[in-house]
Amino acid sequence: MKILAICRGSAEILPGKKYKTGINKVPVNGPVMVDAHGIVGDAICNGDLHGGEEQAIYIEGSKTLDWWADELGHPLEPGTFGENLVISGIDNRQIAVGDRFIAGEVVLEVTSTRIPCATFAAKMGDPKFPKRYMASGRAGAYARVLTGGMLEAGQTVAYHRHDGERILMPELMATYGKRLEGVERERYLSAPIHQKLRAFLTAK
Repeated sequence: MKILAICRGSAEILPGKKYKTGINKVPVNGPVMVDAHGIVGDAICNGDLHGGEEQAIYIEGSKTLDWWADELGHPLEPGTFGENLVISGIDNRQIAVGDRFIAGEVVLEVTSTRIPCATFAAKMGDPKFPKRYMASGRAGAYARVLTGGMLEAGQTVAYHRHDGERILMPELMATYGKRLEGVERERYLSAPIHQKLRAFLTAK
């Protein structure tokens, strides 16, 4: 398992929009610094919905991007979905909250799944794409940075599965915005989920 691409974005305005976004990511040549907020220099324009320590890095697996390339009928350049990292040999459907990706000194821990938005639709040039993305059950994963450091494309990645409850990305997508109760709620709270989701599930 390796890092196939590291992608970073600048603040830009998409066609038909009036606000700036950092979703247009492009591959970076050479090493980059990763700190608690993600890749240093990566533009985060809406701090309420994107970025922050709980979703510092957005990961896409190469197997999932290959599936999308077949589905869409054309190759996908790294960064097409606004991802920061493309990691070889990963199918997004198998990623769970708490799984860890380790490259050199950098340790990332999965916290949540990507939920597509209007900005993503504009990026893809298709207002219906978020529904298509949700229906696929192949959403990428957000991760917090447990240990920062330098990353570079080509680095070997060690994958450590969370040994507790496995809450997979498709399940997170399917339960998005729902008030879970009982056993299901406890399953989620036992995992190292995104703090906003934890707060949502524990709110009275």
